Amino acid sequence: MSDLTSHPWFFCGIGGSGMLPLALILKGAGAQVAGSDRSRDQGRTPEKFAWLESLGFTLFPQDGSGITSAEQTLIASAAVEDTVPEMVRARELGCPRMSRAELLATLFNQAPESIAIGGTSGKSTVTGMTGWIMDQAGRDPTIMNGAVMKNYATPDAPFASARVGSGGVFVSEVDESDGSIALYQPGVAVLLNVSLDHKSMDELRQLFGDFLRVCDTAVVNLDDHEAGLLLPVYTPSITYAVHNPVAQIGVVEGSIVEGPFAISATLIDRRDASHHELKLKVPGLHNLSNALAAIAAASAVGVSVGDAVAALGSYAGLARRFDVIGTSPGGVTVIDDFGHNPEKCAATLTTLKSQPGRVIAFFQPHGYGPLRQMGHELAETFARLLGPEDVTILCDPVYFGGTVDRSEGSERIVSLIEQADGKAEYIPAREACADRIAALARPGDRVVVMGARDDTLTQFARDLLARLA
Repeated sequence: MSDLTSHPWFFCGIGGSGMLPLALILKGAGAQVAGSDRSRDQGRTPEKFAWLESLGFTLFPQDGSGITSAEQTLIASAAVEDTVPEMVRARELGCPRMSRAELLATLFNQAPESIAIGGTSGKSTVTGMTGWIMDQAGRDPTIMNGAVMKNYATPDAPFASARVGSGGVFVSEVDESDGSIALYQPGVAVLLNVSLDHKSMDELRQLFGDFLRVCDTAVVNLDDHEAGLLLPVYTPSITYAVHNPVAQIGVVEGSIVEGPFAISATLIDRRDASHHELKLKVPGLHNLSNALAAIAAASAVGVSVGDAVAALGSYAGLARRFDVIGTSPGGVTVIDDFGHNPEKCAATLTTLKSQPGRVIAFFQPHGYGPLRQMGHELAETFARLLGPEDVTILCDPVYFGGTVDRSEGSERIVSLIEQADGKAEYIPAREACADRIAALARPGDRVVVMGARDDTLTQFARDLLARLA
């Protein structure tokens, strides 16, 4: 990694969920890293940026003042506009530029052993689970995650979305939304699912199919029809499934026990007919499936199924993934969740509806563009999975500036939910949504705060709990 630590780096948007862990990994390897972030300039999540500064990162306003030398490599996501001052200054100085994905792929492809987690939904959780198994197996992994891993989060490291290890194993989620999944050459490629998100199904089939063809070992979910169709013919593979009895790693029928905040089951490794008792501290059938994916991935690099199952008994989950903020004295539970596409929202709502009690679902869309792309499917998900006593409340999509078309917003989704016989309300301002939720909530309710690309949603959920108390 010496070529990566021999010159300074500058991250535009250093606080972002994809940028922060990469900055941590580079810094951990000994590189000099600086950055800027629009959220910092706007006074959002100041504790995150104070923490970064405490680790030795130099932070600048997003005004171009941090770009001072042609030696610096600028890291910016594809979404960053050319008019952003950092981009302008880097062009003037002739600084090399890499996308977030290009840097991650460079780090990942250098690793002696690599595990890439791909799919439309569940990547962060499976990355966290696989990384934790590797850690507990003594493999000292580097883990690149898009979410804070509670097993590594401490008061001194509250935003632990990466772990820097020296064991030669690199575990990372890889993104299909920008096509960058094609940059990776994984030893183990895990495919969780294939469903509509940022790209058409034809594009996704091509990207994920190529992803499985270039790896040494493919791990594929046979419960997902589309993923199963992409199972490569000539690449060695390990299959898993909760329900499909053809899969190599599966679940003994009738053994699943679901609780409000946990799930357990007896697993079967059909390769040797062994049985294993899995107990997870995170709820939902989707997390049982995620655990099977992580166990299969670990098995592909030589960790026994028994050891992987044992490690997952102490897996603590991720921030903002069905993250229980608390229960008020009046008996209302508030949950913080990253659900933002149809599949992620469906997993969360299904888990909530597996237990008794009314659901108040607050949803902040993560942009106007995504709302146009998948709004119809999102509306159908809320209408189908929530009952007549439940309610969905939407505020306006998150907007940080720029030239995006804002002519069509959350009111369309509410209308679509109502047309599908669901119950929904559109309240433009988020604070007014909090007023409405506080007025609606009664003992036994579960309030779930859903959305992505906005770190302040967690504080919104905490404030809501405090208010209900």
